[in-house]
Amino acid sequence: MSISSEVSSEQTRATVNIVRNTWPLKKIQALFDLPFNDLLFKAHTVHRENFDPNAVQISTLLSIKTGACPEDCTYCPQSVRYDTGLEKEALMEIRAVVDAAKEAKSNGASRFCMGAAWRSPKDRDLNKVTKMVEEVKALGMETCVTLGMLEDSQAQRLKDAGLDYYNHNIDTSEDYYGEIVTTRSFQDRLDTIDNVRNAGINVCSGGIVGMGEKNDDRAKMLQTLANMEHPPESVPINKLVQVKGTPLDGLDGSEDIDSLEFIKTIAVARIIMPKSQVRLSAGRSEMSDEMQAMCFFAGANSIFYGDQLLTTENPSESSDHKLFKRLGIHPATI
Repeated sequence: MSISSEVSSEQTRATVNIVRNTWPLKKIQALFDLPFNDLLFKAHTVHRENFDPNAVQISTLLSIKTGACPEDCTYCPQSVRYDTGLEKEALMEIRAVVDAAKEAKSNGASRFCMGAAWRSPKDRDLNKVTKMVEEVKALGMETCVTLGMLEDSQAQRLKDAGLDYYNHNIDTSEDYYGEIVTTRSFQDRLDTIDNVRNAGINVCSGGIVGMGEKNDDRAKMLQTLANMEHPPESVPINKLVQVKGTPLDGLDGSEDIDSLEFIKTIAVARIIMPKSQVRLSAGRSEMSDEMQAMCFFAGANSIFYGDQLLTTENPSESSDHKLFKRLGIHPATI
């Protein structure tokens, strides 16, 4: 059997069996090795079988507590270990968060995501966050938070407050992970995802590409996500935004990821996680309209909306409105 027919058979099985994928690494690598047009055809076919190909889910992300994080994630300007010029800010007041959510909804966002730069939340902080979740949920929006590592009891509190999604990225492959983060383990991340899943909350988990990893690391990262007992409902694929003062600032061109390789990563994610929303996340400000259009064709069907993602730039709403109009894309409804 040829590689192409093997990939086609595996794709069919994955599309049918969405609860438990068992993608061998060599099959994922074979997808990356396909001719570009063949890969995009397969990805778009899977996408069209499972989603409206012209609908994109829109989320807005707000930093509700900024900076002073004790972790050493080498890409992150919020780490207390790096001098990035970022001013730390305490946890926002509930009313200010709700006002931001109302504005996001009026601009077309269906999901409101709240991010706090913590290693893990303290119970007193969680009291305030659960209230934020309740009030944003009352606006008729989906809710998402990213707060760092969670214990099972904390995950249950968020579920009881009505939380729809919890974001906790695995960042990269387990093999390369130690080059990016040392203050928490890869298994720590998987344990938090398990706690979230066990509480009945939808999982949002993806990674960052362009951090100096190899092609195999991208394949292994996607394999970890796809082969979870239940693949994440939302899979953000971020392109590294180099921030001055972080260890990953100044990566040379050989360590970056080119546009075609990024699009291929989106396409493979779509094929092996056919029922997941694949989010085109950080790095969009540096992408041309044509590159974003190719990502949407390859299976990306979710974006962050608004001119800032936590602390990095994002295209303005007006830019996204214009792009959507040119492409005939409309916001997905919940």
